Amino acid sequence: MTRRIHLVRAINVGGTAKLPMATWREIAASLGATEISTYIASGNLICVPPGDPNEFDCALEQAVEERCGFFREVVSRSREEVAAALAAHPFEVVRADFSHITFLSAEPTADAIAKARTFETGDDRWEVVGREMHIRYADGAGRPQMKDASIGRALGVAGTARNLNTVQKLLDLTA
Repeated sequence: MTRRIHLVRAINVGGTAKLPMATWREIAASLGATEISTYIASGNLICVPPGDPNEFDCALEQAVEERCGFFREVVSRSREEVAAALAAHPFEVVRADFSHITFLSAEPTADAIAKARTFETGDDRWEVVGREMHIRYADGAGRPQMKDASIGRALGVAGTARNLNTVQKLLDLTA
């Protein structure tokens, strides 16, 4: 097996869903992962999973819920998939921290994308490419003009976003 990038959604933000990275690494190790590392406190785990990556993602979700008391989705990709997602980013990158890739658990349906398109975005932009939603915030993610949570719900699949700086660093760490 090769190292994969596992991303947990919505932890360590706003004082809720605390998941220390040491705990995140311990959980992965307890499930049989090897070559484990984390990057920053937003739930980025790099490891070699034991066996099927999708089953490992589900096991991580269950272990986080059992150990920490909350459920959070885990989405993983191979290094090649993350590199392809970065290469497919459809927007001009003015600032890498204003551009994000949301790694989705599945590809949204055409109907779900059409429903999501009904939301106003102001100067913010988004586009779905396969299993990723690419975003460029005009004023940064902290001051979105679009209702990104509503768009995400309309897409009907779970996902977790990382800015392009983080995406590039995760690629560097898996090189």
